[in-house]
Amino acid sequence: VIQDDDVINEVCRKYDVGREKVERALTGPTSVFNKFTLERERMTALLKVAVADHLQGSGVIFSGYISLLIPSAVTHVLKVGIFDERSNRIHRAVAEGLGEKSAVKLIKKHDLGANDWSDYVLQKTANDASLYDIVIPIGSSSPESAVQLIMENLNKPAVLENETSRQAVADMVIGARAELALVEKGYTPQVKVNNGNVSLFVNKSVLNFSKLTNTLSEIVGAVDGIESVEVVPGKDYHVSVYRDMEFSLPPKVLLVDDEQEFILTLSERLNTRDYGSYPVFDGEKALELLESGETPDVMVLDLKMPDMDGVEVLRKTKEANADIEIIILTGYGSEEDERTCKELGAFAYLYKPVDIAELTATIDEAHKKVAAARMAHT
Repeated sequence: VIQDDDVINEVCRKYDVGREKVERALTGPTSVFNKFTLERERMTALLKVAVADHLQGSGVIFSGYISLLIPSAVTHVLKVGIFDERSNRIHRAVAEGLGEKSAVKLIKKHDLGANDWSDYVLQKTANDASLYDIVIPIGSSSPESAVQLIMENLNKPAVLENETSRQAVADMVIGARAELALVEKGYTPQVKVNNGNVSLFVNKSVLNFSKLTNTLSEIVGAVDGIESVEVVPGKDYHVSVYRDMEFSLPPKVLLVDDEQEFILTLSERLNTRDYGSYPVFDGEKALELLESGETPDVMVLDLKMPDMDGVEVLRKTKEANADIEIIILTGYGSEEDERTCKELGAFAYLYKPVDIAELTATIDEAHKKVAAARMAHT
């Protein structure tokens, strides 16, 4: 039996990535910084590689979210969706020691995670019957009858391994490794593989299409087992990021300011300079993001905001995660404010209007400090 935890541990060990990143890819939600970092695409590619390698063996039961990574073309894998009634799930959780409110909250979180993952991978909800060969409602059947039904279907001719299904596994292995090679360079085209022949689907309106074709073909052509590479243009294909240079993760910058027009404009200017910025308009929203698991490298924080001021956001952020570097950006600060912020751990204290070059240079310095601390922890 291979469960989600087994594959997560394997990916963490083999590729030296943090467990939190892999778990977040599986259970979501997608990070607000993902369009800059492509972190979920990369973690998903690593998970696909691990699952694809296991599929080359036999006598395996995949249990959990990872099973949705197995393509329908792999017909010798019997896909079973087992669903219980909500009341039974709550009763079982309470029997295991949870309070009813905690049980309801946990079940809701689990269901949101399952649906987020299935939507991300297959654009369907987790309980969509088309994802499974058999759907078993546990509320109306016993575990014993469920096992019996599974075993009956497992021995049907349609589920037996054949040459076409074995080739589908080989194609999944190639496709997973091609996706990983591409995302490591900052590219996310749609990848399809048929008998070792790879098709990459990209938007035909992209600038310098012929150069892009050569770049993608070169990246994928280096993957073992590929017979040919074709880049297919189309108006409906979307790719998150194209890069003509070595892909590197940009600083993740959370912008916090109640002046919406100012902060949106600043975010756009940072994004055009390859900074992964995300704006929020009050301190409470910033803290909610941190509580949800978002971890920016740098926060650019306004001092004077209604409801919760910047000093309080600074204090609570540093208490929650001291590694986040915070740059105060204010138009109304005083020397006393600056002294207070520095004592609370602010990286820098800047005044509006700020020159974009000065701000980006400060962000760079803060990001270097974050990266150095990360390396020290490693």
